[in-house]
Amino acid sequence: MRTWVYLPLLLSGMVPWLVRWTATRVSPATAVRTAAAAAAAAAGTWVCCLALLALTFCDDLPPLSAFDRRPDLGLPKPVPDVVALAAAAALAVGLARLVREVVRRRRVLRELRGAGRPNGGLVVADWTEPFAVAVPGRPGRSGHLLVTSGMLRLLDAQERRVLFAHEQSHLRRRHHHWVAVAVWSAALSPLLKPLSAQVAHATERWADEDAAIQVGDRHLVARAVAKASLAGGVRRLEPAMALHGSGAVARVRALQQPCRQSRLWAVAGVVGWCALLLGATAVALAEFGDVARAWLTQLG
Repeated sequence: MRTWVYLPLLLSGMVPWLVRWTATRVSPATAVRTAAAAAAAAAGTWVCCLALLALTFCDDLPPLSAFDRRPDLGLPKPVPDVVALAAAAALAVGLARLVREVVRRRRVLRELRGAGRPNGGLVVADWTEPFAVAVPGRPGRSGHLLVTSGMLRLLDAQERRVLFAHEQSHLRRRHHHWVAVAVWSAALSPLLKPLSAQVAHATERWADEDAAIQVGDRHLVARAVAKASLAGGVRRLEPAMALHGSGAVARVRALQQPCRQSRLWAVAGVVGWCALLLGATAVALAEFGDVARAWLTQLG
């Protein structure tokens, strides 16, 4: 355990860069799926390797500590204790951040669901702040749209068609699941933090493209996005999805051009990198198993 257990921790730092490179060469839908899958794989290997490092500290605890003082046994000493303690601390911090994100998600959803009872999948709140969001439903229930009177006054009739098409796309595609995977992965591993923003932006682009197909006018969608973003509220709405969400300028620019077609070869780099991460983690697990067996046989 002197190389392989550290390799996934180092390689995971490249995942956001690879995902960003891939996103410029594929459609938004493919970018979201690729980024979320890569985030889950990188976070999983990160947690696994930190746990392996932390578990090596067990040789300093009874009854294994008695064998630790006998060099004549030739038992393997995989990592220094300070490394094991640092790994345990990093793992604990990551789990604490994950719990915080889950609590925040529940709080935001509770606030948005409390805005009113949906009627036909829509809640119109008499709030001056202009925003509209797709609110995910509880398990087993469909979500609904929450639109404020301020947003309805801001947009004309055609732009409101864009608004509803965009938000319905978020619900239909279950974008909040993809965003949650990225956010929770970034909570566990700080190296993955850029992925959270990348997935949020790509899901908005995905909904923009769905809206453009439904209304048949990309320039109309761009205009609606620009107006909603300039006037939209500043409150943090994740995990709800909003028309005035991530990266409005880049989204408007993208809508001025035809939708990008996916080049699946561009995904191969991310897939190969994730396979390397998983392979290195599998080797680290095998090495840890050998070390654990060497120590545990002394108890027999």
